[in-house]
Amino acid sequence: MTFANLAIPREDDPRWTRRDGIFIRRYEGVTKWMAGDTTTVKVSSAQTGGTLGVLEISVPPGSGALPHAHGREEETFYVLSGDFDFVNGDETLQAGPGDLLFVPRGNRHGFTNTGDQPGRLLTFITPGGHESFWLDNGIDPEPGKTAPPLTPQDLAALTAELARHQVTMMPNRES
Repeated sequence: MTFANLAIPREDDPRWTRRDGIFIRRYEGVTKWMAGDTTTVKVSSAQTGGTLGVLEISVPPGSGALPHAHGREEETFYVLSGDFDFVNGDETLQAGPGDLLFVPRGNRHGFTNTGDQPGRLLTFITPGGHESFWLDNGIDPEPGKTAPPLTPQDLAALTAELARHQVTMMPNRES
């Protein structure tokens, strides 16, 4: 194969040797409990110059994120395992392994694990920064125990933090 017609950088161009990629092993990251889920911050905005945050979330059956909207970031959810219902505005979508949902800022969304086994999600936050919500407010996991469920008192205690992160809670309306 020839590249004669392409502009190839000179050998002294730093792009040939630059090693700024971020490599995170499967067992690395900071893990916190929040609202019954176990969340590992795999990549933080501090590592990416603010461009990206990545979470790996283990969600027990019946658990998930209450519907809400973000004021300053988009989220993309990729289902690694399990069965989920995703709220997308006023609709509910069923999702399984390999499915992806992109949620623009200002869009109501949430999710629930509808299966009978823990499910796993990768969540991409752009721009990064909102992953600090888990780092600042999550509980350090205790070996051999499971994450406690979210209580109304827990949610009330997080009100100021949610506002600081420009998150508006938008739970289902009671009929």
